[in-house]
Amino acid sequence: MAKDKHIADLPSIGESFFWRKEFSRRQFLIGSGAVFSWAMLQKMSFAGGKAEETTATAAKKGVNKVPSVCEMCVWRCGIIATVEDGMVKKLEGNPENINSRGKLCPRGNAGIKLLYDPDRLKFPMIRVGERGSGKFRRVSWKEALDFTAEQMQRIKEQYGPEAMIMSSTHNLTQPYFENLLKAYGTPNYGTQRSLCFNAMTIAFLFTYGVAQPVVDYENCKYIIYAGRNLAEAISNSETQRMMDFAARGGKIVMLDPRFTITASKAAEWLPIRPGTDLAFFLAMGHVIIKEKLYNQEFIQQHTVGFEEFAKAVEPYSPEWAAQRCDIPAETIRRIAREFAAAAPAAVVHPNWRTSNFVNSFQTERTVAILNALVGNWAAPGGLQPVPEEGSALGSLPQPPYPTVTAPRLDGVPWKHPLVPLKYGVIQDIRDALLTGEPYQGKGWLVYRQNPLMSIPERRKTLTALKNLDFLAVIDVIPNDTAYYADVILPESTYLERWDPLSVAGNRVFLRRPAVEPLYDTKSGLMILKELGERLGLGDYFPYQDERDVIKAQLAPVGISFEELLEKGWAELQEEHHDPYYLQTASNKIEISSSTLANSGENPVPAWQEPPAPPVGKFYLLSGKVAQHTQFSTQNNLWLSLLTPDNPVWINAEAAKQLGIKDGQPVIVESPVGKVINKAYVTEGIRPDCVFMAAGFGHLSKALKTTYGKGASNSSLHETHTDPVTGCQALSETFVTVRPYLGGESA
Repeated sequence: MAKDKHIADLPSIGESFFWRKEFSRRQFLIGSGAVFSWAMLQKMSFAGGKAEETTATAAKKGVNKVPSVCEMCVWRCGIIATVEDGMVKKLEGNPENINSRGKLCPRGNAGIKLLYDPDRLKFPMIRVGERGSGKFRRVSWKEALDFTAEQMQRIKEQYGPEAMIMSSTHNLTQPYFENLLKAYGTPNYGTQRSLCFNAMTIAFLFTYGVAQPVVDYENCKYIIYAGRNLAEAISNSETQRMMDFAARGGKIVMLDPRFTITASKAAEWLPIRPGTDLAFFLAMGHVIIKEKLYNQEFIQQHTVGFEEFAKAVEPYSPEWAAQRCDIPAETIRRIAREFAAAAPAAVVHPNWRTSNFVNSFQTERTVAILNALVGNWAAPGGLQPVPEEGSALGSLPQPPYPTVTAPRLDGVPWKHPLVPLKYGVIQDIRDALLTGEPYQGKGWLVYRQNPLMSIPERRKTLTALKNLDFLAVIDVIPNDTAYYADVILPESTYLERWDPLSVAGNRVFLRRPAVEPLYDTKSGLMILKELGERLGLGDYFPYQDERDVIKAQLAPVGISFEELLEKGWAELQEEHHDPYYLQTASNKIEISSSTLANSGENPVPAWQEPPAPPVGKFYLLSGKVAQHTQFSTQNNLWLSLLTPDNPVWINAEAAKQLGIKDGQPVIVESPVGKVINKAYVTEGIRPDCVFMAAGFGHLSKALKTTYGKGASNSSLHETHTDPVTGCQALSETFVTVRPYLGGESA
């Protein structure tokens, strides 16, 4: 095979090596021989470089256009890959896919540099040095999978299946990862949702029976966002629609302590005090009800609990709110009136994490109710229900799962009774590993996640991982968690593999290889199947290859695999649902939630005072930049050239008082850690806040491009968890900032 020559430049099977920055560079240079050079890499153009022409597929001549699905984030845009002489030269947005609408974001365009990243995982490996030493041995797939299965079986026999944790992030192969989890018999499932949008999805589930309704931007006139920096989000098509909305004169009101790019597109930016969005929205409800601006007919027909909410918001006048959120009472009153006047073509956006406080669930509940008050549900320009994705697709037959009796380490449901089992509370899993309560976890299989970077209090997470008997990682890049793993199972990139189908609207799209795998990697579907078979769970993976999974999905749709392959996408029959028959206990919009009442929680929103920083400290705000996806793209060369690090935003007046100048190194310190970073002095943030983008300050020395750049806000974040939703309150961490004068380490 052509790829054998390429792989031959890498360590031989059985050879040990230090997976360090120095090694990677040496190996890269030696391994590339006449093909690669570091200098050539630095000179590569955005259109692709000669270095890439050494790939295994270079022998395949001609130009092909390959439709597929992006995976540079979880939005799953349709892409068309231009493959020239066996190399991917260009990625474009597929106009047939509503997630991309013919355009890609910076991350999507840079997918080529994931495929050709010299640092990517190229072969299975087993750790032979101390955890974190970077010393591994290249092994065969057989040895890697045998070793993984033996360790998982040992843990199961000695401690029970519950001693094994499995975690993954939203991806097309996730149902088969869950298959392994359930068939193995562990209840301990970790996702990233508790670090992200649990508060929003659970609030809307309890109110509308829908986790994440969407906005009818094309007919909308008025939108209020709270902390939702959509212009830099991983929501390509929604970002495009928001920009079109703003361009045609739709009014955007932006609540955010920071002047984000989205705020720059707004008609009105309100630099609200962190954690007080709830006060703002409760006061809007107060005005709408007191002035009878609500849609009485809609409320009578489609909601329950209006009177309870009306009574609850009586004390929350705009004057009351103004004292808490630093927004004038008249502004709050005016916006409430404008919002009601524009209804039903007006939306308070569901947002994502709002202000990231423990009270965010109450905030999201109030947001959901405000939309119901003005009757915008399923109306032109309002919130729209979203049917469950993929319900029309088929699946392969399999045996029932074994019964699980052990409690979960994350306290769902015994500590967090309202958190869906599929969401979980991953930071509580970490804490259970440290305390050994309710029992001691022994092993962790991590699939396309980086808990070491994502969970607050990185020191704690590092200790928890080092204490494990066994840590296995399936991924594409050598992220921080992989660097500390016992075994690494390398997955092919999305441009090299088949995946289960992607649904976008009423169409299905095919993710398929644009090129053959460049290295000794496999698809997630095949890794899970081969691991499952070694664990005696082969009946749960009844496919020979990935195509069998796709064909089973297509079976009830009436489309052949060959037809789908030819076109790249296929139409599904539209399913019609009554948008007013909701999956709540009352089948109506629950302004007063029966689920919350039955659980002993307040059934209507109430004010929760957020903590505030003491004198001399700042709120630590977190968020994204448009050039990176959470913790996974910082090593991408093109994206790193655009955004190499994450300087600390600090207000100009606050910086002056502290003697900090723009670009100067500073020490940012919280009760759980400190980092050294550089300052970005700006008027675009409140004086009581600082901001750091997530995803920088990696520990893995195998990530040559990004290692040593920026700082990790996970090192600073304290762990504050909302007991109702399990959501992490990232902004409840307060920090000091001071000039770095040298001689002090982070």
